[in-house]
Amino acid sequence: MNTTGIKGNWDEQKGKLKQKFATLTDNDLMFAEGKKEEMYGKLQIKLGKTKEELHKIISAL
Repeated sequence: MNTTGIKGNWDEQKGKLKQKFATLTDNDLMFAEGKKEEMYGKLQIKLGKTKEELHKIISAL
């Protein structure tokens, strides 16, 4: 998959996550190439979820 497809898909998922978890900001959900793990770490701390729980939440969007 090309990065344009990932970026477009992530923008949609990001909007859904912000609806579900009102405390999330654009900064929390900033997707940078090669920094996915860092983003997941920030989300884990902010939401109090495990990595597996985050994967399930994002997959279900």
